[in-house]
Amino acid sequence: MRKLITLLMLFFTVGIFAQGTITGTVMDAEMNAPLPGANVMIVGTNTGTTTDFDGNFSLESAKASGTVRVTFVGFERKDIKFDLSGGTQDLGNIMLASDADALSEVVVIGSGVIDVAIGRQTPVAVSTVTSKDIQARAGNEEFPTLLRSMPSVYANTSGGGYGDSEVRVRGFDQSNTAVLLNGQPINGMEDGNMYWSNWQGVRDIANAIQVQRGLGASKLAISSVGGTINIVTQSYNNTEKGYVQQDIANGNYTKSTAYYSTGSNDLGWSSTYMLSYWQGDGNFYENTEGKGLTYFFSVGYKPSDEHAFNLLFTGAPQTHDQAYQNSLADALEYGRDYNSNWGYRNGSAYNERTNFYHKPVVNLNWDWDMSSDSQLSTVAYASVGRGGGTGPLGYYSNKTNDNGQINFDEIIANNRGLTPTSINGSDYIIGNNPDIDGDNGYITRASVNNHFWSGIVSNFNHQINENLEFNIGVDGRYYQGKHYRQVVDYLGLDGWYNNKMDAIPNGQIAFEHYDVNLFDPTFETARADQRIDYGYSEKISYLGGFGQVEYKTDVFSAFVQGALSTQHHQRFDYFNYLLPDDQESAYIKNTGYNIKAGLNFNINENHNVFVNAGHYSRQPFHDNLFLNYKNDLNPLAENEDITGIELGYGFNNSFLSVNLNAYFTKWANRVDTNSTRLDLDNDGIDEDYFANFSGIEQTHYGVELDFRARPIDALTFTGFVSLGNWEYSDNTRQSLFLQEDLSPVEGYSAITSYVDGQKIGDAPQTSINLGLQYNILDNLSVNADWFYYADLYAGIDPVSFTEEGNEVVKLPSYDITRIGASYEIDLGGRKSLTFRGSIDNLFNEVYLTSLATNRPVTDGSTTYKGINTSNRGYWGFDRQWSLSARFSF
Repeated sequence: MRKLITLLMLFFTVGIFAQGTITGTVMDAEMNAPLPGANVMIVGTNTGTTTDFDGNFSLESAKASGTVRVTFVGFERKDIKFDLSGGTQDLGNIMLASDADALSEVVVIGSGVIDVAIGRQTPVAVSTVTSKDIQARAGNEEFPTLLRSMPSVYANTSGGGYGDSEVRVRGFDQSNTAVLLNGQPINGMEDGNMYWSNWQGVRDIANAIQVQRGLGASKLAISSVGGTINIVTQSYNNTEKGYVQQDIANGNYTKSTAYYSTGSNDLGWSSTYMLSYWQGDGNFYENTEGKGLTYFFSVGYKPSDEHAFNLLFTGAPQTHDQAYQNSLADALEYGRDYNSNWGYRNGSAYNERTNFYHKPVVNLNWDWDMSSDSQLSTVAYASVGRGGGTGPLGYYSNKTNDNGQINFDEIIANNRGLTPTSINGSDYIIGNNPDIDGDNGYITRASVNNHFWSGIVSNFNHQINENLEFNIGVDGRYYQGKHYRQVVDYLGLDGWYNNKMDAIPNGQIAFEHYDVNLFDPTFETARADQRIDYGYSEKISYLGGFGQVEYKTDVFSAFVQGALSTQHHQRFDYFNYLLPDDQESAYIKNTGYNIKAGLNFNINENHNVFVNAGHYSRQPFHDNLFLNYKNDLNPLAENEDITGIELGYGFNNSFLSVNLNAYFTKWANRVDTNSTRLDLDNDGIDEDYFANFSGIEQTHYGVELDFRARPIDALTFTGFVSLGNWEYSDNTRQSLFLQEDLSPVEGYSAITSYVDGQKIGDAPQTSINLGLQYNILDNLSVNADWFYYADLYAGIDPVSFTEEGNEVVKLPSYDITRIGASYEIDLGGRKSLTFRGSIDNLFNEVYLTSLATNRPVTDGSTTYKGINTSNRGYWGFDRQWSLSARFSF
């Protein structure tokens, strides 16, 4: 009897755990082609697989019936019922339609810490660039410009060189737009800024990029005032694949890329490798050469269905010459591509403004499916940054020639003609010598910004029941930065005297110089006795906890989330202070928090509405905590208050999707530091300054409409309209500092800046986009985009608003057109050859992207399109073209 019961239980167990096999093929509905690497899961279980190179999958199910969920980056999710009463079921061809607003719901590694938004479920305004879109952008297009087709997103050139673009969301700058790489925050710990030149390789390794406008869905206490940019890189690949690609573009730009992924083996290992090298003469401005290398290595390991690991290592060492904002008058005299930072030295072009940096990043993700209801996801990361930017130091009265170029040969001759200084019986020509009157030497120096950064983000998710789940987690970061100046080129001098050190009252002489090639800054740092002008460091630690409760059904979803964080800051200054007790600042501790809530209601299968609201109490950035770039505390630096609310409506069917959003954001108690160039002494030579503003209050509100229409399978229309009203809503306090030695400028310290009611600048408050893609053949497609920008204002400069009555300068509106084409040749099997080409600013529109000054038109002033030509600004690039060829295998 006991044996019979055991036998019956065995048959019953087999009936439960061996119900049958599900098969099918996942296809791209638009291209009618298989989708390798698509995720196939049985809803409510941990059972899943991915499709092979031909889009096929086979899945063993322990359930007799249920739902299969198919997802892929950039495509709409599809749920399909299955019934294994016959033992097997072939679901046939499963056609997935493109979805510009959907990031993959199943990120293979790190899904628990990458806060992606899901259409018709997450109540936030969201747009996505998929890997297919990224690959379609050939040549030298930089990362921020990939986001131009999103509402209220503006990408422009802020430094004239490769990697100097910036992105603004809803009028907020990059320091207030959070950027996450696989869940890792990558905005600067000191000032919140993003330096895209340090992340040149992101475009090559990104699997998808999602921009959540407004407070967003991230559970971290991060800088998502304007929005959040989620960058999801390639990680664990189930399928072997690879490619080699060659890009060429205007300005003698070339880029060579090789990529290979092994696919997963029987032991659960997968690895991916990518290496690229680029160089060019500049996109637009004269003498803005650049070069760089990108390396990427990722290894994934799945020892079981419960655990998945991925280790990522990437970096992008680069150098690029820069062009700073010049007056419109200079551009009209010398040409719009005029760059005042260079000249000829011994017959060769030499730029005294070069950015150089290398920031290797290591990132380890671990996903642990603890049970069918509980998951733990963790990312640990670290980076070591080395580099900075070069510039002039010293003075030479006859700096430029009649062509507006720097007289480097004359500068060298003048340097060599200075009176020698006797040191230990030998004569040396020492610049900045206090014993010599008049022109006292001129060199190229580098402002160095080195750092070490490490952190961890861990999130625990538990499904309480079918509709209710919660998340709790921790976010910890540690940062140590070091800042100083070193000599790059003595320009004929033997040394440079440094007398700005209270720590060494008699001063010291630097004799060493340091190159700025790709890898030199990584392995060479200036000794303490060879540093000039300033030398300070800081330590910043951050610890935060977050949590979220989410309730969702097929028609309704709602969430409440909150975060509490504490930051610790300390500054160390070994130049400005003699006594050790003074060299260390007070230990500063600040606490901040945020709380957000939102709900989405799916009226029916076509219509949904959502609302979200939140409040941030955000700690001030480290750079704003101290006065005069010393260890003195800034009493005006207090937590910033950000309050936002958003309403949204969505319509979606097989032919048309439309999103309409309205938003309101109020930002108070803001402190900000900007760099600017001014000629306050009217000697015809510009000096570099820092302007510190405190007590800033801004109000941003507007509406956004975006759509995607597909009237026929081969034709897709996209577009958006963004209308905003962004203003300062109170006056501020400001102080001005000379960048050369960080000293306060007399007459511009702690004074009122009358900006109440002035428009927020540097991004258009009205923008429109219309785009189309047409598949002429299965392997030939063309695309075009038209952009219109209006209500664009200058940034607030630190001089023009020290008296009441001035108004911010309004720039002319402009429009640009971009076209592209792609052609693919099937070589059989996994092999194909793809050609792509694009032209940006097709009609060579002449336009201004930004102004840094607000000088009004006065009697006798020269104007350009109604703007005083003494204003400084950046011109948009002329027509840009690029071509690429990729061999995939």
